[in-house]
This record gives sequence, C-alpha cells and structure tokens, in this order.
Amino acid sequence: MTDYTKLLDAETWAFVDKTNSFYPPGNIDFSMAKQREQYDAMARAFHAGYPAGLKTTTMAIATQGHDIPIRIYRAARPDDRAMVLYFHGGGFTLGGLESHDDVCAEICDRTGYEVVSVDYRLSPEHNYPASHEDGYAAFEWAAKTYADRAIVLAGDSAGGNVAAAVAGRFRRHPHAAAGQALIYPGLGGDRTKGSYVTHLDAPLLSMRDAEYYVKMRTGGADVSNDPGFAPLTDTDFSGLPPTVVITAECDPLASDGPAYRDAIIAAGGKAVAIEETGLVHGYLRARHSVERARDSFTRIVEAVRMLGANQWNPDRLS
Repeated sequence: MTDYTKLLDAETWAFVDKTNSFYPPGNIDFSMAKQREQYDAMARAFHAGYPAGLKTTTMAIATQGHDIPIRIYRAARPDDRAMVLYFHGGGFTLGGLESHDDVCAEICDRTGYEVVSVDYRLSPEHNYPASHEDGYAAFEWAAKTYADRAIVLAGDSAGGNVAAAVAGRFRRHPHAAAGQALIYPGLGGDRTKGSYVTHLDAPLLSMRDAEYYVKMRTGGADVSNDPGFAPLTDTDFSGLPPTVVITAECDPLASDGPAYRDAIIAAGGKAVAIEETGLVHGYLRARHSVERARDSFTRIVEAVRMLGANQWNPDRLS
C-alpha cells in the first residue's frame, strides 16, 4: 500500500483536509443532489476571485434541441493570437461554469487569450456521448467565431477527456486545434497496471471513485472501445495537435499521461507528459496555497501560452 504520509507535504495535506471537509471521502454513496451540493460548496470555498480588469460574458451556443451555456473571459491586456476552449472536471456528473470559474479567469489573465468555458451536459441525466457532443458543438462554434485565432483545447480530469476527444474528432478540420493542454485527464488507460494499481486508494480520487464515475457516465453501457469515450483506445494517433499532459503523481489516472504521449509521438506527433511530484487529483484548487501546485499551474499557463503562439519548446515547462 502506498504511504502518502511520505509523498505529500504538509501544504498538500492541508489542501486535502480542506477539500474533504466539504466533499468527504465516500461521497459517491450520497444522492447526486447531495454530491453536487457538496461539490459546489467546495468550489466556492476555493474560489480565488478575478484578476483586475478581467471581464466575462455568459451566454449560450444554440444547437438542435438544447443550448450549451458558455462563459467568455477577456483579459485587461488581451493577446488575440489565440483562444482557449476549456472543459471543466467533475467526473462528468459535477461542476459547470461556476466550479472552474476562477481557474479560467487566471488562465485568461496570465496568457491574455480569451477563454471560453463550456458547460457540457452531465450524467446521469445525460449519458455519454452527450458531454462530448456538446464539446464537438462548442469546437465548431469556436472555429467559426474565432476564425482568425489559434484554438487551444484545455481541460482538467473529465474535461481533459472531452478535450482529447475533440482533438481527435477534429484533427483534420480546416481550423484544427493548435494544441491541447490536458490536466490530470482520464483517457481510458489500462486499469490493471501502473498508477491504477499503485494509487488505488489515493487521496481525493480512488479507483472506487473512478469506477463509479464510469458507471454513472455510461448508464452501464459498454463503450470502453469508443475512442471518444476512451481516447487511448484509438487506433490512429496521427494528426493530433501538439500536446502537453500534466498529471499528479498521487492519482490513479497518472499513467494515462505518458501512455497518450507515447502514442502521439509514435504516430509522428509532438507531445510531452509531466508528472507533478507529490500532488493529488484536483490540485488546481491548491494553486494559491501549495507551492508545488503553484509551480505546476505556472507550467500549465506556459503550456497554453506556448501552444497558442504555435511554438513548441517543452523545455520551457521544466
């Protein structure tokens, strides 16, 4: 059994404890309404506010049958070379425009790029592929709306999965993404080895949690070989945009990052995977209280900036 008392420092433990005080271990045994209430309260407790001068617009993308809420972030000092299409985490059952509001605001402020956060449909009310269909629709909207800017796909956890699926679906689109920055994503890796075994009972995300989210996401249907659902099951990794995957060491999903990187490189693409030592799933919320998370967020911002500028110099992320 992994000894997390040796892997996590005091700052990270304080973050884990604060998170658990709002969203406790075993919360997947509660009703979905209760889980969302707890998750939203946790997100509010960690909200860091907006940078000075940043402005937002909340609106919706109209599609057949329903609208997709989005929030657009504009920096006081904009850089119009690129925009960021951001997909939030939350196990496909939790979160929305508010849960990752300050994260998107800070990415916008620090890169200068407009950020568009996508409030895709959640399970169990809307099973897969509803979340991804909303992601695909959001990309097509962005490709038209930001025709003169590079598009960077970004997302954390479940949102990293959506971003990777969008990258795969539109890899040969006339306005294909300039890059993707995936933050501790779940990409459908081999659950019999690597971090899936080593970090079976990691703080903040255990394999029991991860299996629950898969069940909730699918309604019990077997779509494990669908490359939209699990990008690592794709048989063709050619043509994917330059990719930066940043994972947490103490996370059952950590092995997906190197596996995805290796598949892209083997297909002739550009990719790098960075594993953040001593960090846990969900550490984006710790970026103002944990030094390791603060350093990692700086790498994430630099990755987004680099990809939006159509540059590839991963040494800048070290």
